Amino acid sequence: MFKKNYRSRTIRGKLRVCRYLSANRSLKKNIPHTRLLTLPNMRKMTASHSSLYIKPDIGSLGIGIFKLTRTRNGFKLRSSQRGKRSIRFKSTSSVYRHILAKRQGRMIIQKTVRLDRAGERPYDIRVMVQRKPGGSWTCTGMAAKVGRAGKIVTNYYQGGELMSMVSLHNRKGLPEEQGKARIRHLTRKALDIVRTLSAKRSGMREMGVDFAYDRSGRLWVLEVNSNHPQFHPFKKFDRAAYVRMMRYARSYGRKSAK
Repeated sequence: MFKKNYRSRTIRGKLRVCRYLSANRSLKKNIPHTRLLTLPNMRKMTASHSSLYIKPDIGSLGIGIFKLTRTRNGFKLRSSQRGKRSIRFKSTSSVYRHILAKRQGRMIIQKTVRLDRAGERPYDIRVMVQRKPGGSWTCTGMAAKVGRAGKIVTNYYQGGELMSMVSLHNRKGLPEEQGKARIRHLTRKALDIVRTLSAKRSGMREMGVDFAYDRSGRLWVLEVNSNHPQFHPFKKFDRAAYVRMMRYARSYGRKSAK
């Protein structure tokens, strides 16, 4: 885990972030059902949902994530480190024991969002939000993360492809005005999120918000990273956004996009 050495405070823990956001009436509908990993919670969640993600409460880069799917005879578990391989289990208790043996810290369980697709590949969207030097929150850039075939995560570090929103909308065949409307909606939601969280913790100056549309077009918040969100890949496809992010970052003492 990166140790921050610049002036931007962090809210640690995905479960805590979900609870803060769920307390906001306008955001509650965008937060997937999320619980702490315990055996009783796993039993309740598998009874309610056919597929779940099990993630480190504190973690990044798509490391240590599992996808659990209910089958006719039990459960199938895939790992972000196992590619296409899966392990089958008869019961939730056997799944739980397996994950306990693998985990390195507290874990959460989250309802699976069936991601919308671009060219038959799932994608989500990273929105980078920063404080203007001495001023208010602003969206400094956004990009699509298109998942690699066979992976359970879309992360760039797990083989995902990063592209501009215009490229994403072109791949999906969205009309220009519909694409622009999506960007406006994502921007409003991202600003609502960072204002909600920064009201809980003073001194926050940057957050990376991961959104996803499901296959019915509903928008979900997958994660909010306030501990050193990386933005160096923007340099490859959106130079203006990258320059803006670095300018804002230097105002609070951050020297690197990585």
